[in-house]
Amino acid sequence: MAGALDGITVIELAGIGPAPFAGMMLADHGARVIRIERPGASPFGDFGTRDVLNRNREILTFDLKQTDAVEQLLALVETADAFIEGNRPGVIERLGLGPDVLLARNPRIVVGRMTGWGQDGPKAQRAGHDINYIALSGALHTFGPAERPMAPANLIGDFGGGGMLLAFGMLAGILSARSTGKGQVVDAAMVDGAALLSAMTYTMLGNGMWQDRRGVNVLDGGAPWYDTYETADGKFVAIGPLEPQFYALLLDKLGLTGDPVFAQDLDRSTWPEAKARLREIFRAKTRDEWCALLEDTDSCFAPVLSLAEAPNHPHNRERGTFVEADGLIQPAPAPRFLGTPAPPLRLSER
Repeated sequence: MAGALDGITVIELAGIGPAPFAGMMLADHGARVIRIERPGASPFGDFGTRDVLNRNREILTFDLKQTDAVEQLLALVETADAFIEGNRPGVIERLGLGPDVLLARNPRIVVGRMTGWGQDGPKAQRAGHDINYIALSGALHTFGPAERPMAPANLIGDFGGGGMLLAFGMLAGILSARSTGKGQVVDAAMVDGAALLSAMTYTMLGNGMWQDRRGVNVLDGGAPWYDTYETADGKFVAIGPLEPQFYALLLDKLGLTGDPVFAQDLDRSTWPEAKARLREIFRAKTRDEWCALLEDTDSCFAPVLSLAEAPNHPHNRERGTFVEADGLIQPAPAPRFLGTPAPPLRLSER
């Protein structure tokens, strides 16, 4: 089981968050990813001996402040397909590892540069984190209750708009290099990626289908039929029957067929009353009771599972969405390749 990316070699300068996530995605599917650590760093990554983001790596330790270490790394670059780093613009240049140097040693190398603000622009040299990047992109404005924006746990900037964007960019760059013989630089910025993830929202805004404020739109918790509701045991369920036939089925299951308050239209004046009644209805049963009634139907229903609960749900168990490796429950590699499945997971190795 070599994986779909068998034969690709990636050198990754150790970092945090999105760049290691991109490296994880590539390594999960068979790429040889060599993580370059500084002396004294944890041999397993940023969260001790069980860092999921740094699984499936080979680890080498180089003191890149030393000329001979830089030369050793450049020797590795000569036979690699890609190089990933996640420092502020200019840092690797000062180490003698800038893109010009890397491409001179290997004209086919793809240099992936993961930052928050990008390689240029007024904020390029400023510090920041996920919450700042998605704020500038407009994405953060759409998350949370009407009263204030609420960051969605670093999923949009660091990992969706950052690590996945970089992984896509690296593979696109490698494909281009293999057909043209020329490598290049991939400028992956989280502010760009977060904006890109908002493409559908901008479509709806431009077509008058989205109000530029939170909690009043169909997909941001404004609509009664696309929201979460508390159950009798203090847990939550999620409903999202956008299509009329699925919404009709949900109403039937809830005994609400024909009730004018629950007409599925964009008359927002009815939404507060409909939501209030749905809150009352869902509080009448436990989450498990609602699952028994709705989960095996097309009513677009799901229980809101905790991180501890999700791996044990029958659907996730059957598909192997989560696996246990090195004593840690963790998400399995995705997407799935039926012809070249991902190799078994393992701790990083020196």
